[in-house]
Formats: sequence, structure tokens, C-alpha cells
Amino acid sequence: MPTLSRLPQIASIVAFVIAGINILAGLLGPIVALPLAIIPLCAGIGILRKRVWSAYGYATVFFAQLLLVPLIFLRPWSSAGGSLRVVFLAIVSLLLGILFLTAGRSLAASGAARGSALPWIVAAALSIAPFFFVQTYKIPSGSMESTLLPGDSILAQTYPLHPPKRGQLVIFLSPEDRSFVVVKRVIAVPGDRIRIAKEAVILNGTALDEKYVTHGAGESDFYSDTFPNESVLPGCAEGHEMLSRQVVNGEVVVPASAYFVLGDNRENSLDSRCYGFVASGDVVGKPLMIYDSVDQPADQVSHPDLRLPRHTRWARLFRVF
Repeated sequence: MPTLSRLPQIASIVAFVIAGINILAGLLGPIVALPLAIIPLCAGIGILRKRVWSAYGYATVFFAQLLLVPLIFLRPWSSAGGSLRVVFLAIVSLLLGILFLTAGRSLAASGAARGSALPWIVAAALSIAPFFFVQTYKIPSGSMESTLLPGDSILAQTYPLHPPKRGQLVIFLSPEDRSFVVVKRVIAVPGDRIRIAKEAVILNGTALDEKYVTHGAGESDFYSDTFPNESVLPGCAEGHEMLSRQVVNGEVVVPASAYFVLGDNRENSLDSRCYGFVASGDVVGKPLMIYDSVDQPADQVSHPDLRLPRHTRWARLFRVF
């Protein structure tokens, strides 16, 4: 078999390097990254075997990823730092796409076999299609313990979104900083009446049996034993005013197009008791499952310790909600 020309050789090496990076990421990070090595491995092997569409196909995968860029920028919680990262990755995808497209043309000019285009078109579609419907999030705090722990990474449905039900976990824009999203549990929906006595949540006159709740893990003196009440908590004045307008006979009545949410770690959660109702338009996702979980303190989630070994909480992987 004649040797490859220089450009396809470079392209095959790049494909194998990308596959190696994905394998390493899966072994040292989220195990779900391992399958991502299949596409570059197939591309590298196909180019070595002089299959034109192995190069064209991998170029198609990179060009398809560029379709995600507008979607990411349209997210209401996109930050400046995240946007720069997206632009950088978009440029890398474009350059790699051009590399493999040019390698494919070089193979075609040399008379190499074309191979099959369909598997690569399917692979390109599958590599981006899920991201139009789901997103990934990392849990930064203990406000949802023990349902969600700091270091948990979750997959969440972002489209289509249906009105959340009582007891459902939701992701919404943070009332404190709308460039971030937070996860809480919906306790009351429009029209519901809610109050809290001691540790019991009374919804529409009935005490909830909340087996998911953790008590006493945080600032136990921040919230009063009863809710609603007249005390204005530090940083919660706006939410207190919002809630006070909805108090009827000692209960808070949830208005239309709004939800009352609480954290499962009840004494260590800033939630509707502080910032008031969550508008339905601010709900951006529904958690589906935990796909990765690292045992690390909450203060290291945003700035993780990259030293090994990585303590994966295997028992938490693939839990569904």
C-alpha cells in the first residue's frame, strides 16, 4: 500500500491524539467521556486505510459543532468568561474541520477509496443533537444535600420544558445573579397555600412527608421556626416584600406563573423564604440524572483541586430524578 501524503498523515496523528485525550479524560474524569474517543479513533484508522470519508466525516463532525455556538450564546445565563471559552473552542473546531477537510481532498486527489458517508453524517448529527435538548451542570454547594452533593455533575433537560410539578427538582436563573443557575425543589405551584411550622411544611393544610430533607446541617438560626413572619432576613428585603403581598390568613398564596422552592438542606439553603417566588420564565431546566460525582468540599467545586487521585463517588453515578 502506498504511503500517505504528509497532510493525511498529520490528520491521522491529530485524530489519535484527540482520541487519547478523550480516553485520558474518561479515566481521570467523568467516565462518560470514554465513548467520545470512538469517533476520532475511527477517523484516524480510516485515514490510515486511505478512506476519503474518514477525513471528510471527521471534518463534518467539527463543522457541525459550530452550530452549537449560537445556541450557547442565546442561553440567558451565559457569562463573559464562558463566552470567551466558547469562542476559543469554536475557533479550534473550525481549524480542525479545515485540517480534516483538506486531508480528505488530498486523499481524493490521490485516488483513495471514498468509503461510506452515511455513518459519518449520522455521527455528526448525534454529536450535537442532544445539546439542543439537554445541558450539563455542576453542583457548587450543599443546599440540596443529600439529594445533590457538592461535586455532583448532572444532566438536565432544557427543551422541551413543561410546567414543573410539586416535589420536582428545577434549575432556574439565580435571583441574586442571573448569570448563574441554581437547583431547588418545587414545593408549591400557582394557587397553593404554604406555611412552615417548626420543621414541618404545611401545603394546602396538610403537612408534607419530606423524606428527602436534611435538617441541622448549616446556619440553623438564619430562618425563623415559622413562616411567613414579620422578620426581614439580611439580604432578603426584596423577597420579604414580594411574599408579604401574598399572605392570606397566615399562609403564603403562590401567584400565577410562579413557584415556591426550597432546598433539601433546609437550614443551609437560600431559597423562596429569602428571595421570594421563582417566575416560571426563569425556569431553564429539569435535572435528569447524575453523570459524574467527585468527593470534594463545596469551596473547591468552582476551583477544583486537580491533584490525583480523583475520588469518584461511584455509587452516585447515573442516579435519575
